[in-house]
Amino acid sequence: MWIEEPTLLVTRFEYANLFHTITDWYSAYVSSRVTNLPDRPNVVFVDGHCKAPLEQTWESLFSNVTYAKSFSGPVCFRHAVLSPLGYETALFKGLSESFSCEGASAQSLRNKPDHQKTARLSEFGEMIIASFDLLEDGIVPPKKTSNGLKILFVRREDYLAHPRHSGKVESRLSNEQEVFDAVEKWAKGQKCKITVVNGLFAHMSMKEQLQAILEASVIIGAHGAGLTHLVSATPDTKVLEIISSFYRRPHFGLISRWKSLEYHAINLPGSYASIPDVTSELGNILKGLGC
Repeated sequence: MWIEEPTLLVTRFEYANLFHTITDWYSAYVSSRVTNLPDRPNVVFVDGHCKAPLEQTWESLFSNVTYAKSFSGPVCFRHAVLSPLGYETALFKGLSESFSCEGASAQSLRNKPDHQKTARLSEFGEMIIASFDLLEDGIVPPKKTSNGLKILFVRREDYLAHPRHSGKVESRLSNEQEVFDAVEKWAKGQKCKITVVNGLFAHMSMKEQLQAILEASVIIGAHGAGLTHLVSATPDTKVLEIISSFYRRPHFGLISRWKSLEYHAINLPGSYASIPDVTSELGNILKGLGC
């Protein structure tokens, strides 16, 4: 059987983890861009993984998603593109190497090209938003702040990355509920109206998760996969990452940098966060928002 349409061949690894899945989405997106494929090319999974909830987003982002293992006989592709492995994508490179790159809008780079800046990650985020019909008149909608500011607290929940996972679950923020409750109480005492959103992404649809990201003026959370949604955040979003000393990774600082987001971090001596430290940092961030 011959397949005439251009097709992306994708090998997934951590197919149930949002961070790793978004790196796969990004690899597929960049592959389609640099090879001038149609806006939403076909995808074939050449791994042996089973179907997972995040596959619904694959189906939203791309025209057709097929498993190679479902082919009943030999298949030839007229135009096949091998998407880079997730661990080889730029989103994962901060672990082993550093490179100078800042975020900028596509329009600014069209007017003034700069090889030290990129709009690729912002374009990727807009592609995700568009796939869930969250654009307004073809652009990312501005935040509606007439009813106050929203602080999105991205929560972490223990889970198994896949059924064969044998790793040990470690808490990235051992007093997360205490921190969330304290932030919620603190917000009620501020001069501005602030709503603290409980970002339990595991219990929200992908569209609801993206909507929460778009509406947030400040996104706070412990280092974890949910923060990968920063790729879809608007340029005026502020980020506060709480980082355990047991698990320091540069991913979300780099994503913020490549998106040109204002990024703040609290580096913990363990996994327990000081409430005054968190609220003080949030207070400083809100001052920058005029609150």
